[in-house]
Amino acid sequence: MVIANLVFASIENDLSILNQNLQNMIGARHPVLYAAAEHLFTAGGKRLRPAIVLLCAKASSMTNNISPQQRRLAEITEIIHTASLVHDDVLDDCSTRRGIQTVHSVFSTKIAILAGDFLFAQSSWYLANLDNLQVVKVISKVITDFAEGEVRQGFVRFDLQFSVEDYIAKSFYKTGSLIAASCQGSAMLSTVNANVTNEFYMYGRYMGLAFQIIDDILDIVGSSNDLGKPAGSDLKQGNLTAPVLFSLPEETGLINLIGEEFSDADDIDRALHLIRRGSGIQQAKDLASEYLQAAISCLEAVEESVSVNILKKLTLLVLERVS
Repeated sequence: MVIANLVFASIENDLSILNQNLQNMIGARHPVLYAAAEHLFTAGGKRLRPAIVLLCAKASSMTNNISPQQRRLAEITEIIHTASLVHDDVLDDCSTRRGIQTVHSVFSTKIAILAGDFLFAQSSWYLANLDNLQVVKVISKVITDFAEGEVRQGFVRFDLQFSVEDYIAKSFYKTGSLIAASCQGSAMLSTVNANVTNEFYMYGRYMGLAFQIIDDILDIVGSSNDLGKPAGSDLKQGNLTAPVLFSLPEETGLINLIGEEFSDADDIDRALHLIRRGSGIQQAKDLASEYLQAAISCLEAVEESVSVNILKKLTLLVLERVS
């Protein structure tokens, strides 16, 4: 995609350095823990979160430069995100992620939990070494939010009383919180005023929510090859996402399938068919688009620059994933 090339071209070298540093940062004395962590980073991924942090660093800087602290924050962000994926995969019993076997599938559940804890601990150590208490406070809160998001999700599986508002709150804890805090932290490290750092926070919050909605749409409409895991995986776990919730008023059959927790082998396929034929997916796209427009509006408070314009283009890139 042209926009993707444009967005990442300006930080291509920075992302290359980040990938190398991630490999160096996960070195552990125990070879199994190292192998488990390396397995994740070898799988790659979109690196969207650190890319946003690096672009926010440029956008909030008077000189359009990225400081060593901001580079480290981008790396910390990706480590925290990866640690959360390890634990998510254990809780959801996913067998594949990014097209490869998950850590607990390759090693064991115990090793996966330890590997996730190890990555969280590594991120905390590097975060403390930024020597910026305000940034430490902002980013540390994210790990608490992750836990709250998982607890909330665990209590509402297959719950037909779960609302769109509840879904947005859960999505913030699971996705929006990290991107919001990382954007804010990156701006804080540029020492801009509090009003500007708050706008970067809100930009990340809206981007995170939109990104989660798009991910949830892809779980419904994507193929196993594109997703790196079976389509409908989240739905099968009883996670009622935006396209599902918007489809419920239209499809009584979907309500029955969820109420019976997909008891028959072909129930997931039937549920996906019902969702795909209605307007729920389009309503979810519209909601994501509203959040992306809100994210762009947040950047109006930031002095215009090449990096700010690239951040705006990045919002279009997020929506293109389901266009």
